[in-house]
Amino acid sequence: MPLVIMCGYPSSGKSDRTVQLESFFQSSTDKKCLVIGESSAGIDKNDVYADSKKEKEARGKLKSAAQRLLSKDDVIILDSLNYIKGFRYELYCAVKSSQTPHCVIFCDTPVNLAETWNSGREEHDRYTKEIFDGLVMRFEAPISKNRWDSPLFSVGPDDDLPCQEIYDALFLRKAPPPNLSTVSQPLSATNFLYELDKRTQEAVTTLINAQKTSIPGDDISIPGAKDKVHLARSINNAELQRIRRQFITYTKLHPIEDISMLANMFVQYINNSIK
Repeated sequence: MPLVIMCGYPSSGKSDRTVQLESFFQSSTDKKCLVIGESSAGIDKNDVYADSKKEKEARGKLKSAAQRLLSKDDVIILDSLNYIKGFRYELYCAVKSSQTPHCVIFCDTPVNLAETWNSGREEHDRYTKEIFDGLVMRFEAPISKNRWDSPLFSVGPDDDLPCQEIYDALFLRKAPPPNLSTVSQPLSATNFLYELDKRTQEAVTTLINAQKTSIPGDDISIPGAKDKVHLARSINNAELQRIRRQFITYTKLHPIEDISMLANMFVQYINNSIK
């Protein structure tokens, strides 16, 4: 589900905007909308925000709850302060990994107005003065030039929520490309991993044995490879195994159809690594 990250000072109107957006999706689109917030996660805000360890655990709960629901359909709204840019970056990485879009809605309410709204709440739902001031002091406002805060919708207290624009940002925009290291690439053949492991180990064994009778400058033939390893210097087993692990990691992310090329590719990789 695409992720909407609410952001703002305490009592800045985030939950009201969440209700507005949820109502729009339910009445004007065919998308489902799920809201994850502090109350649904069983978080007592005055207790949590008074203790850094509890606050970190609470953020972990919210993040985990959102991650479990991330997909390419429907909408998740994370209704919380989300006031730390590092946490918003973690959420951005999560949506990248899930290959689903996101956006940030910043309730840009002046501090004095947010404080007035907070004072008007029921006592059980009100931030204490100490907690309110501390959160305002630590607040890190979203910036549109940061990729994890973009697209960013800043909404003042008298502004209409741009629901259609938010919908377009979530469903008519491409998701951020995932980091290559987080993508599970399909293997090109059922025995690909077996052959990758077998042929690279065979090459390492051949090189270790060949060095017993060769000298630096010799070219070593490797079974299954057209190219030869140019032994510019001696290579011990530990270094060869390290090069082998690097090659295996890279090749898993870039599988090939013709596994007969693996040995030659590994030879080329070794030559480049020991230059």
